[in-house]
Amino acid sequence: MKKVLVFILTLIFITQACSLPMQAVEIASSTPIAPGKSYQFVTPALDATATPTPFQPLPITPTPIPTATPTPEPTPTLGIEAPDVQMPQSPFGIPAGGAVSGDVVNILILGSDARPGGGFRTDVIVLVSVHRNDNTIRMVSFPRDLYVDIPGWMTNRINTAFAAGGFNTLAYTFEYNFGVRPTYYVMTNMQAFVSIIDSMGGINVKVRKSLSDKCDLPWADGRGYCTIEAPATVPMDGKTALWYVRSRYSSSDFDRLRRAQEVLYGIFQKLMSLDGISRAPEIYAAYANSVETNLTLDTLITLAPVAQEVIQNPERIQRYALSPAEAAPYITPEGAWVLWPNLYAIRAIVYEAVYR
Repeated sequence: MKKVLVFILTLIFITQACSLPMQAVEIASSTPIAPGKSYQFVTPALDATATPTPFQPLPITPTPIPTATPTPEPTPTLGIEAPDVQMPQSPFGIPAGGAVSGDVVNILILGSDARPGGGFRTDVIVLVSVHRNDNTIRMVSFPRDLYVDIPGWMTNRINTAFAAGGFNTLAYTFEYNFGVRPTYYVMTNMQAFVSIIDSMGGINVKVRKSLSDKCDLPWADGRGYCTIEAPATVPMDGKTALWYVRSRYSSSDFDRLRRAQEVLYGIFQKLMSLDGISRAPEIYAAYANSVETNLTLDTLITLAPVAQEVIQNPERIQRYALSPAEAAPYITPEGAWVLWPNLYAIRAIVYEAVYR
């Protein structure tokens, strides 16, 4: 029973964390805003154009840092100027808000691309700040290509930090760059959802936008494409849901995030149904070997009232995502496409989510 409780609570947080992040945008002076706010949240348009996501992996080679001085900023050599942003002057700094309150629990939700016999990167990174004092959850989504100092290693994409030195290295990377050190993490991979969905007997996904893309499924057409027409509620098994979430040739990053939200909401609905509850032991068996976490049962129990509150009142979930003002495209001297962070702007968002 304890294991099933851990499973249900963890999936609640994964589902909520992986919902579509909102994008922070500047508000015109004529727009009424809440006191102390300088931005609002908007949902990306359904007709967002496809955007390529070039990726040239940077090698993870241990490079000891002899002093507390951050790694020097790379100098652009390919005709693209790096944004004029200073790196933090002191390592492991905490914002002016001071130490995190005991009523706040900071968790990293990580989605990896791990495959048997190979390395992995954490391509989904969400900081979940659970505030037990007011039963709210604040979430900040971090792009996988964010180019940051990884303490004790090198400057690289943030999605390489966990593979470089485990959770502690990623936690120190957050503290060094963003001013907050997460205490817990939950990491899973997309293949895990295939087993979980199949153990549920499939899910129903409310598809908001039509999709036609390459696939390797039994119902592909003669060209090797699968097509789903929208709007519709579509029954999906695990492999279909995985294809639906990961399809990338004909859509944008924001579109993939929206599809992930639709699938995760379908999982959550099935989990909360009578059929899902009756299958809890079977679902847990599929889940247990696919999720890595340092969350304890005792900690999860303290978070249960917050989870119950946000399920009943979704407005208690606040989502933040970085915009080009906080993460600008940049090409490294090695020719890799990355996002150059405005660390002070990012720290302001983290401060809003964690310390206020």
